[in-house]
This record gives sequence, structure tokens and C-alpha cells, in this order.
Amino acid sequence: MTTPNKTSRRKFIAQTVKGGLAVTVGLSAAAPLLQSFTTKENFTPGIFTTGFDQQPLPYAYTALENIIDAMTMEIHYSKHAAAYAKNVKDAAAAEKVDMTKPLEDVLSNISKYSAKMRNNGGGHYNHEMFWQCMRPKRENPQGPVDNAPTGKLLEAIEKEFNSFDNFKKQFAEFGKNRFGSGWAWLYINKENLITIGSTVNQDNPLMDIAEIKGYPLLGLDVWEHAYYLKYQNKRADYIEAWWQVVNWDYVQQRMEARG
Repeated sequence: MTTPNKTSRRKFIAQTVKGGLAVTVGLSAAAPLLQSFTTKENFTPGIFTTGFDQQPLPYAYTALENIIDAMTMEIHYSKHAAAYAKNVKDAAAAEKVDMTKPLEDVLSNISKYSAKMRNNGGGHYNHEMFWQCMRPKRENPQGPVDNAPTGKLLEAIEKEFNSFDNFKKQFAEFGKNRFGSGWAWLYINKENLITIGSTVNQDNPLMDIAEIKGYPLLGLDVWEHAYYLKYQNKRADYIEAWWQVVNWDYVQQRMEARG
């Protein structure tokens, strides 16, 4: 694996974010989707809960080429995300947080904790989810395969956004229009409505002080360190390419787990 040089690393830029909007649409047959997280005496992170330790990347650094280049993936996972994981554990130790319970318990009450916990707890949670929200691009001998959701997730998207293409367009706008650094989200709000929106920096919808609140289904990292080596300032190009590697099976599993 090629090791990125210091010049490449210096290209990554973090900026302050403000502003944000949310578009809310109904989810048919809404059930109590925002259930409380079950805590365990000896907590082990599962597919929909998050521990304080960084988990192994579910694919090789090269797996998402040519959408996300290997150098970006390596730096993003082993430097940026690893730092969030280390720092949130430091903050948890200092603030006497029970790390045998899921990180979601802290995020839902993040207003009671320090800025260090907010920034690094959010950063760790967001990245642990982000890796799972992606998978290698699918292809066949006849050419590329369109990457789209199926089943109940596709039905919900088509019902509430009229079409999958319309959903992608609206979601992309939140990503492109997030000033500075942040995330775009597909999430379920506390009224059990499927919704799209964005958050500042490393905030996410689980946080009690976030601009948007609910249970995240899909998150897109629009910090420049997520795309700058390959796309430079062309965030819109990054978002357009990113759809090819979205793991829709995982997104649907998250949706169904809340139903």
C-alpha cells in the first residue's frame, strides 16, 4: 500500500459550517421507528449500534476505485477517523462515560457533554456508519450495473419523492449546499417521517442539539478530506459518483430495523 506524503495530507481542509435545511416527507405505515437503544452489561457493537473502538474497514482501501481513490480511503480511515475514535475515548474517560454502553446513548444527550465529546463522538459515529453505507461498485460483463435500492426502501423513496432520481437530486442539493464541512442525511424523524437534510461539522440527527433530529439511514461525508485528492473543489462531481457505491442493502436494513 502506498503511503501518502505530507504534501498530500496538507491538502485536506476543514472549515466551519453553518446553515442547513430539511425536507420532510411521509413514510407509509409508520410504526414506532425511533426505538430506544438496548444497552448491555458487556456491550459489543452490532450492525446498528456503535461502540467506542474503531472497527475494521469492511473492504480494502482500493475497493471503491475509481469512485473513491485508495489514498483518500487510507488517509480518511487511518488518520481522520482513527483520530476521532481515539479522542472520543479520551473524552469518555475524562467525563466518566460508561463505555460498555453504546455511543448512541451519549449522542442522544450530547448537550450534557463537552465540545470534545460532541465533535469526536459525532465524528466517530458518522464514520463508522459511513463505511457501512458503501460497498464496491457492481459491474457485469455487459457493462456497469445501475446502483439503486429495491424492495421496501425503493417503494418508500418512490412514494415520498415521486421517483428515485428525484430523491437523488434533492439529497445531492443538501450535500452541495452545506456550507463548509458537514454531512447530508437520509433519516427518520421523531414523527416517523422519512426526511433528508444536512448537519454542521460532525453533528448527526441523533444529537439533541443538531439542526435535524431523528434516526439516520444514510450519511454522506462532504468534508473536503473525503474527496479533495480526487475531485479537488468539485463536490458535486464527488456526490454524483458516490451514488455508484452506496450500499442500499445496509440502508434498507437500517430502515426495517426501526419498523
